[in-house]
Amino acid sequence: MRLDDARESENVEDRRGMGGRGFRPGGAGGLGIGGVVVLLVVSYFLGVDPSQLLNDSGLGTGGEPSASEPVGPPGSDPAAQFVRKILADTEDTWTAIFERSGQRYSKPVLVLFSDVVDSACGQAGSATGPFYCSGDRKVYLDLSFFRELDRRFGAPGDFAQAYVIAHEIGHHVQNLTGNLSGGGGLSRRRANAQSVRQELQADCLAGVWGHAAATRNRLEPGDAEEGLTAAAAIGDDRLQQESQGRVVPDSFTHGSSADRVVALRRGLQTGDVSACGLGH
Repeated sequence: MRLDDARESENVEDRRGMGGRGFRPGGAGGLGIGGVVVLLVVSYFLGVDPSQLLNDSGLGTGGEPSASEPVGPPGSDPAAQFVRKILADTEDTWTAIFERSGQRYSKPVLVLFSDVVDSACGQAGSATGPFYCSGDRKVYLDLSFFRELDRRFGAPGDFAQAYVIAHEIGHHVQNLTGNLSGGGGLSRRRANAQSVRQELQADCLAGVWGHAAATRNRLEPGDAEEGLTAAAAIGDDRLQQESQGRVVPDSFTHGSSADRVVALRRGLQTGDVSACGLGH
């Protein structure tokens, strides 16, 4: 990606190294793009049912907001700078899109953390992966996930990492436009189906950002392919096959590899939120 002249967002909290007060997950944020990835891998090596890990985590089950960690100064390391630049680019994209429909885009905060973090959705550990918490309208990211994406899942590249961020920002856009809802009161099967629809829409919205970034000459040859490779790498079917040796479509929460690729590509090609089914 071409980011040398890109501005850096001021909406980043750097809590790396601050730790937490014990891992007591809970809340309405749900697993992010990487949550199921890491939990399935953990279940594979521990020899336990991944659904048990999901249940035990308490994620997405509701709960009282937790106090936040103190806000630390933003890091000046290249990884933090990259995150701030990508966040700023999403801000520019969604501010312009919202303005075209006569609305104001409320910018989210992105929290960098390591190991454990407090959020309004409860506490979460690195194994949760990147996630968006609707309770405080913040995105949470442990940069170690990018190493997992590269080394374990074969999806390297700066645009692959940017796609992860843009996907979580997509959930924020859903929240602002009334397109993000929990699965409370639904059967497990219907809640999973709803989750898949929302995750695929967030993939498409990440593609809308990617399309806009391309018009600003931010993308280099091969960048889009990096994002599509990442989308394929974290499809539910691929992860289930690798972790448990079989695929159970009714248990999908993020969508198949093929569906995730289609959703991201749709946004990249059209740059149109209506192509993502966004009620805006």
